[in-house]
Amino acid sequence: MSHHPSSGHAVSRVLDLVYLACIWIAGACIFFMSLFIPWGIFSRYVLGTGAQWPEPISILLMVVFTFLGAACSYRAGGHIAVEMVTQRLPSSVQRPLRGVVHLLMLAVSLFMLWYGIQLCIGTWGQSIPELPWMPVGFTYLPVPIGGAVTALFVLEHIFLGDQRQRAVVTYDHEPAQGAA
Repeated sequence: MSHHPSSGHAVSRVLDLVYLACIWIAGACIFFMSLFIPWGIFSRYVLGTGAQWPEPISILLMVVFTFLGAACSYRAGGHIAVEMVTQRLPSSVQRPLRGVVHLLMLAVSLFMLWYGIQLCIGTWGQSIPELPWMPVGFTYLPVPIGGAVTALFVLEHIFLGDQRQRAVVTYDHEPAQGAA
């Protein structure tokens, strides 16, 4: 098990593309939500028509943003639940506990993947009243996709090390330097 970022490793380079795709998709979700929600309000209170699609589409976009954003946050080391407890414990237990945390994250991710797929399959034949063309199972796709992406990032962390210092993750700020 390596503990140094492997910026040149082929798997990490592929996962960089997955990470960037997830970041862009999550950003696009927020962008479109910021258009659709005001349109729903405008159409209801100004036009008096009350469009039915903005709310369910915006909820779906928020779900996509949440599951893909959480996976990216894990890779970037910004997922608060992962670090909050371990950083407050004595240093002698921090390293083994971090390993346990990563294994638990892997278990949760695989649970999301497996049962998310089952949920999608089980509800694919149902439709949403406001959007009869969209299967309910489609709206659950972010769960297994987010689980799969998170599992990939957890496995990358376990086998290739922490990725939070990589340029693709720190593009918007300076990477943390060693303790002063």
